Amino acid sequence: MNIHLNYKLRKNFYELIINNNISCILIAISGGQDSICLIQLIEKLSKDTAKQILIQFIYIDHQWKDSSKAQIQHIINYFKCYNKVIIIYQIKKLTYSETEARKIRYQIINHHAIKYNVSLIITGHTVTDKIETFLQKLLRGTSIDGATSLTYYRYLSKKIIIWRPLLNISRHEINWFYRHSCLPVWSDITNYYYNINRNRIRHELMPYFKNYFCVNIEHNINSFLNISYIDNEYIKQNTIKIYLLSRHKYNIAINYKIIISQHLAIQQRILQLFFYNNFHQSIEKKMLKKLLSLIYQSVNKYNKILWQNKKIYIYNIWLYVAI
Repeated sequence: MNIHLNYKLRKNFYELIINNNISCILIAISGGQDSICLIQLIEKLSKDTAKQILIQFIYIDHQWKDSSKAQIQHIINYFKCYNKVIIIYQIKKLTYSETEARKIRYQIINHHAIKYNVSLIITGHTVTDKIETFLQKLLRGTSIDGATSLTYYRYLSKKIIIWRPLLNISRHEINWFYRHSCLPVWSDITNYYYNINRNRIRHELMPYFKNYFCVNIEHNINSFLNISYIDNEYIKQNTIKIYLLSRHKYNIAINYKIIISQHLAIQQRILQLFFYNNFHQSIEKKMLKKLLSLIYQSVNKYNKILWQNKKIYIYNIWLYVAI
């Protein structure tokens, strides 16, 4: 299994390092098994490469529990054993919202990466995290974009990549690696707080599905997400191509006649891309439906609609915005 995990990561790691000329890596850890496993694997891979790579470690303390200081000390002791330095950020303003905490966490990590010229951010998300995230979003009513948002790697900016090397590795494999390598275990009590939806999904919903519906449910959901991701990428590529073809060369405008000749899924995405690309704002579903309805009715007609202190005009073949 040790060889198996290393083999899974080796090829992708070297390709990322060489193709993107990466010299500085930031590993975001939580102190759990996934993080410690990730540290072991990346350290080994970095030693095997001929290129000199600076590896930084970062930990975000949300102060959710009384044992936060003890956990930080445990993490510091672990890094001292390997003569490594870890940077710890402590959040003073407590928030028990998982969504808000994640937002704050990524803001800190991204800010740190920019400040210290980090090219690659690595996190320890596993396939279990991927499935739990999907179920949470599904219960809130998500789109295919939201369902497939936790990806293997993606660009946060032109210079920063986020990589999740364990995303297709199960927690069962991680546990085996942990025991085999005799790594220090820290049990995080917040993983058992049932007021956190993710914990209830992990300890109640998933076992229920496995017992009464399908033993291989994790594998099946992961397979569905991988297929959906490929389909979604295809739709995104088509959306971008048609958007570039239909936008005005000089004005904030788009040729709606090209848009209405496409499938509804492409129509909606092109309009969303148009507004986000020009104003860095997402258009609401209600306004999106209203715009499409007006576009269908606006052949050779003139229409005007207000949106967030902006005027949207539909005339001739153009949908354009005046600020």
